[in-house]
Amino acid sequence: MTTHLESSTSSGEEAAATQSSGWLKLSVVAAASALAGGLAAAWWYRKTLAKLRQVEETDENPDFCSVEDDMADGM
Repeated sequence: MTTHLESSTSSGEEAAATQSSGWLKLSVVAAASALAGGLAAAWWYRKTLAKLRQVEETDENPDFCSVEDDMADGM
């Protein structure tokens, strides 16, 4: 038969193992979520930058002029 001390020590070790297992699962889920979010953000912004480059190549702003052009005009 076990004494009270042995019994509480045994259950304490099991509780600590269960608790660390829970933290490990939570850490894995958090890391996977961060990775998925990072990949989604990278994919979204890559698509957005491609659209901006496409607009830049096809649409030139006639009102846009450089500083050198302004100085040549006497501004």
